[in-house]
Amino acid sequence: MRMLINSPETVVADALRGMAAAHPDLDVDVERRVVVRRDVRGGGRVGLVSGGGSGHEPLHAGFVGYGMLSAACPGEVFTSPVPDQMLRAAAAVDSGQGVLFVVKNYTGDVLNFEMAAELAEEDGLRIERVLVNDDVAVTDSLYTAGRRGTGATLFVEKIAGAAAEEGAPLERVAAIARRVNDSSRSFGVALSACTTPAKGSPTFDLPDQELELGVGIHGEPGRERRAMMPAREIAEIAVGAVLEELAGVGPAGGPVLALVNGMGATPLLELYGFHAEVARILAERGVPAARTLVGNYVTSLDMAGCSVTLCRADEELLRLWDAPVQTVALRWGR
Repeated sequence: MRMLINSPETVVADALRGMAAAHPDLDVDVERRVVVRRDVRGGGRVGLVSGGGSGHEPLHAGFVGYGMLSAACPGEVFTSPVPDQMLRAAAAVDSGQGVLFVVKNYTGDVLNFEMAAELAEEDGLRIERVLVNDDVAVTDSLYTAGRRGTGATLFVEKIAGAAAEEGAPLERVAAIARRVNDSSRSFGVALSACTTPAKGSPTFDLPDQELELGVGIHGEPGRERRAMMPAREIAEIAVGAVLEELAGVGPAGGPVLALVNGMGATPLLELYGFHAEVARILAERGVPAARTLVGNYVTSLDMAGCSVTLCRADEELLRLWDAPVQTVALRWGR
């Protein structure tokens, strides 16, 4: 194992210490594992809290800041944060307007966020919860009852965060977040397995010259394995699966937000080449891509591969997507 770490036991704490040193506009509690934007109480806004296992960076702490999340709760690698973290984050960001929990659909995350919501409500906080379940590859797989939550988490956090920044009430912010999730679908592909610091070896066996179609962001099995193929063929499968599931969502031929997301070890040279194929397929099928994001945003440690997420976007969602944002990982318009 060759990793740029001190030890598997301290990898998350060390990363949080590094984030704190690099980004003084964030309040990073290394011991209690909560990342909060420093100006969170200043505007009387709805608070947005998300979180999940570490190893998917920049998700979620990299999306804390103006126009996006108010706080994030990083768990251990591929392990849900605990309810105390979520409760602490909710209390830190509540300005009297309520708090929205954005939860990826993994069993540990769902159970712990539900428990934290109950505890927060007992303390007098108003809590809404939105479940992200956009992955079309499989249903009821490892870690999950129902579809997995993956790339659409970025769309939900950005668009709901913009609505909160504008002063929308809690119920409205939650409704927009649910609309984004309902309008989004994703499909992932692995070219190699990822390696967790604790295990020190690949988390699953993927033979040379094979790929996993429909892989999850923890390395969960997908739909099938096939021999390695050119990017254009992989894109046909991924985009086809997403568009099939989006049929009937929004107006036919309506615009989409497109995310071509790297799993962590795939260089931008390959991701942009892959996106060229995604863009070609969308154009051939009469689906205009109104906005596109290419890069590593919802990763799986050192996994090679990518995912495609499409969101049917009306004028309101596009306006909120374009709204200013200033976080570690997303910055524009400000």
